Amino acid sequence: MSTVDIVLAGARGHGRWHLENIRRLQDKGIVRLAGICELTPLTGDEIPEGLGTPEQSADFGALLDSTGARIAVICTPIPTHTDLALAAASRGVHILLEKPPAPSYAEFRRMADGVAAAGVACQIGFQSLGSHAVPAIRELVEEGAIGEVTGIGGAGAWARAEAYYRRAPWAGKRRMNGVDVIDGALTNPLAHAVATALALGDASRAEDVTRIETELLRANDIESDDTSCVRVTTAGGLQVTVAVTLCAEDPDEPYVVVHGDRGRITYWYKQDRVLLQRAGHGPEEYQYGRTDLLENLVDHVTDGDALLVVPDATGAFMKVVEAIRLAPDPAPLPATAWHLLPDEDRRVVPGIDGLVAAAADSLALYSELGADWARPHVANEVST
Repeated sequence: MSTVDIVLAGARGHGRWHLENIRRLQDKGIVRLAGICELTPLTGDEIPEGLGTPEQSADFGALLDSTGARIAVICTPIPTHTDLALAAASRGVHILLEKPPAPSYAEFRRMADGVAAAGVACQIGFQSLGSHAVPAIRELVEEGAIGEVTGIGGAGAWARAEAYYRRAPWAGKRRMNGVDVIDGALTNPLAHAVATALALGDASRAEDVTRIETELLRANDIESDDTSCVRVTTAGGLQVTVAVTLCAEDPDEPYVVVHGDRGRITYWYKQDRVLLQRAGHGPEEYQYGRTDLLENLVDHVTDGDALLVVPDATGAFMKVVEAIRLAPDPAPLPATAWHLLPDEDRRVVPGIDGLVAAAADSLALYSELGADWARPHVANEVST
């Protein structure tokens, strides 16, 4: 198999993960990093050993032209995703596009339709959907392991220091210079919880969603939400509720839980770990492998393997992004509802860890769980 040349757009921040992953695949002889697109070129110290001296330019299109790359990995600010993806597509370059794929449903459709018209492959970077746990859970459900599915819950209790919101000009913003950004807890850092819950609810595509309720709040001095929940009603009648925070007391691994009338399946998606609990059996725990999405894209381009996360398989997630975009700005939590941990320079919402877990367990929103600070807020509802 010939080596596939790659250009990486956005090599700092989360882009460093992509640099390391590209190095891993380059060591296997699968790819070669031909170019890096950054506004300020990376120094030699910023390029992992073994990647050589890739061409660097701030002009993405010119870099694709000069390198002749077959694949572009796009890990740039959210509002730039659509234009960069279309620039690659117009040159016949296949794409790995970081999540969230776009800041609005209109921009998502412009990207997805343009990529499809160009005839290039596009993989959306929801790494959790490359886990072998996802088809395994679907098989358990189809076998009736937990009876009839009654709903899907998702929980993410993470912590982010105040510096997290200063890492880039667009961090924590809903809009910037009149352009949508929508960098909130549900749409960016814990977007995997939303996308994975929808996938396990057999509701990945835009048409699979009929109703979306959101409760968006913030403890930090930002525009976007940092403590939020969303409840999606699917075309099949299921409810999918995901509750998240970046203000946890004791941060823990995020998870998705499939509720059945005779049991439940919990999936810790960052760990590829699954726990099956069902009537008449002891708990059963499984560990799964994962297919890397860039490697899957390379295999698709070279050998015709099926892509794991095509754009349309993220349409339902983008409907959630759109509902969050159209919702009123997140309500600030009262000063009595949070406190600062000076040693960690982060804000904490007491009791939020339990509320996140309870929402995933009961499929209820924060306001329905009796959170004092959520009671005055009526959930924002969107019918699709």
